[in-house]
Amino acid sequence: MPQPNVVDHPLARVMLTRLRDRTTSPAEFRTLVGRLTGILLHSALADLDLTPAIIDTPLAPAQGWTLARPLAFVPILRAGLGMAEAALQHVPGAVVWHLGLYRNEATLEPVVYYNRLAPGALRDTSVVVLDPMLATAGSVIAAVDLLQAAGADDICCVGIVGAPEGVQALAAAHPAVRVFLAALDERLTGPGDTWPAGYILPGLGDAGDRQFGT
Repeated sequence: MPQPNVVDHPLARVMLTRLRDRTTSPAEFRTLVGRLTGILLHSALADLDLTPAIIDTPLAPAQGWTLARPLAFVPILRAGLGMAEAALQHVPGAVVWHLGLYRNEATLEPVVYYNRLAPGALRDTSVVVLDPMLATAGSVIAAVDLLQAAGADDICCVGIVGAPEGVQALAAAHPAVRVFLAALDERLTGPGDTWPAGYILPGLGDAGDRQFGT
C-alpha cells in the first residue's frame, strides 16, 4: 500500500488525542483542528519552490526569497473550513477556493454542490486540499479531478486522520498527489460495526459535526 506522510510530532500526538476524545467540546475541537493544521502544513509546504530576491534591511542589502508559484488552499466544505483559517494564518497571501462536496450515505459516492473554479484558474499554482478525514477518499478524488480540470498540476492533500482504504484509493486515482496526515488509522467501518459503513476506525467521529456542534 502507498504510504502517506504521517507527521509524527509530539505536539501533534497530544492534539490528536484530545480530538479523538468524545468529551472534547466543539470550541476546543475547532481550536485543536486549527493548531494541528499548522503543524501539518510545516511538513506539507517544506518543498515549495522559491525565487531569490534581494531586499534592503535597515543596515544593508540581504538575500531573501519569495514563493516561485502562487499558493492556493482548497477546503472541502464543510469540515475543511476549520483548517482554512489556520492555513491562511501561515500563508496570508494564499488564495482560497472552496469546494462543496458531500457523501451520499447510501452509495458513499461524492456529490458536488459548489464549485466556482474556472478553466485555467489554477494553472502554475501550488494547491493544498484541506479535509480533516481521508476515509473512502471519494470526496478528495472528486476534488482533485475538479482541480486538475482548472489547470492544477501540483497538488497535495492535508488531513488529520486517514484510513488505509482511502489512502490506497487516492493513490490509485491520483498517484502524484502527496498526502500528509497526523495518523493513519486501522480501517473503515463496515458490516457489524456500530457506526455506518465508511467511517474511519478508531477515527474521531464526524469532523464537521464535532467542529460545529451539530
